[in-house]
Amino acid sequence: MTVRLYDTKAAALRDFIPLREREVGMYVCGPTVQSSPHIGHLRSALVYDQLRRWLSYRGYTVTLVRNVTDIDDKILNAAQLEHSSEEWWALAYRVELEFTAGYTALGIQAPTYEPRATASIPQMQEIIARLIERGHAYPAPDGSGDVYFDVRSWPAYGELTRQSIENMEAAADADPRAKRDARDFALWKGRKVEEPESASFASPWGDGRPGWHIECSAMSRRYLGAQFDIHGGGLDLRFPHHENEIAQSTAAGDAFANYWVHNGLVNVNGQKMSKSLGNSVYASDLLGAARPLVVRYYLGSAHYRSTIDFTSTSLAEAEAALDRIAGFFERVDRRLASTRFAGSGVEVVPEAFEEAMDDDLAVPQALAVLHDTIRTGNAALDAEDLEAAATARGHALAMTEVLGINPLSPQWKSAGSSAADAALAELVDRLLADRQAARAGRDFGAADRIRDELTSAGITIEDTPTGSHWSIEQ
Repeated sequence: MTVRLYDTKAAALRDFIPLREREVGMYVCGPTVQSSPHIGHLRSALVYDQLRRWLSYRGYTVTLVRNVTDIDDKILNAAQLEHSSEEWWALAYRVELEFTAGYTALGIQAPTYEPRATASIPQMQEIIARLIERGHAYPAPDGSGDVYFDVRSWPAYGELTRQSIENMEAAADADPRAKRDARDFALWKGRKVEEPESASFASPWGDGRPGWHIECSAMSRRYLGAQFDIHGGGLDLRFPHHENEIAQSTAAGDAFANYWVHNGLVNVNGQKMSKSLGNSVYASDLLGAARPLVVRYYLGSAHYRSTIDFTSTSLAEAEAALDRIAGFFERVDRRLASTRFAGSGVEVVPEAFEEAMDDDLAVPQALAVLHDTIRTGNAALDAEDLEAAATARGHALAMTEVLGINPLSPQWKSAGSSAADAALAELVDRLLADRQAARAGRDFGAADRIRDELTSAGITIEDTPTGSHWSIEQ
């Protein structure tokens, strides 16, 4: 089955056909690093990590570019208003490290390239110059140094979001006094007196800095070429950011992205997350509330185009699902040890999982296949069908690897373990040792009493030829 993706621009599912055979070029809008990462940032980065992993599993070599917007109005304002003693570039770098730490904690693979906007200023100016030459951009006549994209010069403007210019809101990224049309957006912003000199770069139109939208057009072109396969980002970026990217890149003569993929947003207890509501959930909150693997499972369990709702039970539900997966791996590995079936299960995803992932990255259906496989594997163990159990193990391991949620992976084994977990394990192991000693001494009353106490505490005991083992009931 061919991989199919929902292309926002076409408003339809499309078979994925790369520009170059077995190679994929993907650009994802990364963070503007003015403040700490929140749950929405993590969700978006994880979506494209899942897509990248699946394309890689299907045999594609993926080049993933995720930018860092390290100069922008928001960054300059944050440095001036909230961190007056901190330079804007120091704030940007400090926050960038927070994003990197959050991505790393969730097992999100590092991008192939992660360019900062400030490193591609010449490339931005080159596109702006082409747009002026082609009649699609103009320097402001007021001597401010601003340069604007002329939206009415480009008939296709609005094609991504299916809007007419008359129905669009005015662009709020620059003072409108020198614009030909209120919807014209800034490509270059002349330096203002109150802005630091360090945030200004020389240009043919005067010292200043790039507008937000031109940054991504320049960086995607620099690292992936004038035409590439997939452009991704959050649904909230469709307008004006992605609409403006398409307009300026295509007006400059570049074919740009073949597929536009957008991930859904995150609500908190049924409400849109916003600073004004005081309901923002930051990466540090999530990673302090649960193991990183649990956070990854939760954020990646919904379909990427859906809106997910974070509630007080979200992480607990994810924890329970992961415990079922880890419990099966522990049980099957213990039972298959020292048998001819140990390691015999082929690590390949089943057909139903492959069909789900090929169908616009349908992770909920793929997870259903995973949990069905876990149930089948446990049933096989109950029936002493070790060959079927080994097969289930191989399938489950392959699926969890693709999704980045394999609890046996070294990156997750010690991550998030707590002193409480260690203490519980020590106490239960000691009770099991006492029970084994009672059984050896034929004191079956004491052995049964220990088992009953553990059972009443929600702990399941399984007696096997290799000894007694425990797990927490789900």
